[in-house]
Amino acid sequence: MNIKVYNQSAEAVKDLELSAKVFGIKPNNELLHQAVVTSQANARQVLAHTKDRSEVSGGGKKPWKQKGTGRARAGSSRSPIWIGGGVTFGPRKDRNFKVKINQKMKQKALFMGLSDKALTGTLVVMENLDFTEFKTKPFNAMITAVEKKVLLNDRRDLLVINDSKNEKAQYSGRNLKGVKIINLENINLLDILNYKNLLLTEAAVKTLADRYSKDLK
Repeated sequence: MNIKVYNQSAEAVKDLELSAKVFGIKPNNELLHQAVVTSQANARQVLAHTKDRSEVSGGGKKPWKQKGTGRARAGSSRSPIWIGGGVTFGPRKDRNFKVKINQKMKQKALFMGLSDKALTGTLVVMENLDFTEFKTKPFNAMITAVEKKVLLNDRRDLLVINDSKNEKAQYSGRNLKGVKIINLENINLLDILNYKNLLLTEAAVKTLADRYSKDLK
């Protein structure tokens, strides 16, 4: 499968052959679902925490004597049935939501996302992302040119993956609405599925093919 490579003016400069082992994987909805659920579960932060009766302050003294008052027996004002007492069976911060998935399954799900972008024409390969200064205007001009000439979009929804950490590109585009920029080391399935369009550098495409195609059979 061949795809055109564009320069920063959104002009086609050459063709690039995509690896079938990375960009030609047939979709498997069950595997995709499992990979997405795993990613979301492992990214989940456990914030909710309630105190039980042993953690609530106070309540060391017996509120009243055991007998003779006409009231119900009470051993501590920190009992869960008292206002201000501990919570029974409430959410705890030591809960574990981690989910495991086989590494090859995770990789294959990622390549399914990349393959879908290539198949639907929402993948754009750029020759490079070379910017000489930290300015949003030239980066926005490049994205606008790509959208008008290549993607034909009326709504900006773009994930940009650079082959290396490029601070000029990262900082120049981080304030643009509908655009997210990450480097290749942070590539993940959730971002690929969350954004309609995907922009990769030519070096990133070659790195993906060299790094991962050997692992898949």
